[in-house]
Amino acid sequence: MARPTKQQQQANLPEIIKDAAWKQITGSGASSLSLRGIARELGITAPAIYNYFPDRDALVTTLIIDAYASFGDRQLDAMNSIPGPGKELDRLRATGLAYRAWALEHPHRYMLIFGNPVPGYVPPMQELMPVMMRSISALTGIIGEIYALGLINPHGIPLPKVETTQGFCDTMAKGDETMLTVLSIAMLIWSRVHGLVSLEITGKLPPFAHDGAALYEFELESIARQFICLY
Repeated sequence: MARPTKQQQQANLPEIIKDAAWKQITGSGASSLSLRGIARELGITAPAIYNYFPDRDALVTTLIIDAYASFGDRQLDAMNSIPGPGKELDRLRATGLAYRAWALEHPHRYMLIFGNPVPGYVPPMQELMPVMMRSISALTGIIGEIYALGLINPHGIPLPKVETTQGFCDTMAKGDETMLTVLSIAMLIWSRVHGLVSLEITGKLPPFAHDGAALYEFELESIARQFICLY
């Protein structure tokens, strides 16, 4: 990647810094992220970075927010691309496929938000919560639609304890039992697709390491059969 000119740097330095950070993460992992290393890569002084990101953690937080936003956008776009009644299962499948597609295109971003934590980094949950909720809003939205149609049997599904979820349930479900049920189902679905995707992007999905599409799509169908009464 060619080093940006000084004029380009001055015009859009925060984005250039973030691009350099992603390059560093891709090359040597998030644990090696260094503001001074980024400064050397860009040919600028460390204080120039500190004007925008006062420390490494501030930069990590911004990268996580950007990743969640992109991840959420991809799923919401997929869901909204299939409008209209009677298309709920199609929207659910499209959302699931978009989830995997984004992760395969952006494995380092995916692992930054869902993989091993950056050593010493403490996530500022109040700052991250809005984008975290938005990243799952396509899934909870379509599950909510299906639930409202009476196509989900909630019997026996455990509900999350609102007081132990760092405000997530209180913000999204506000203690409403229906929404808590939707959230529980969404979490069960997420854990299953996350497991397959994580194994696939880290090359630990034998014998499907090079193409987990068939296995993933089979799992999407299995999820629908388990939770939706049409099956």
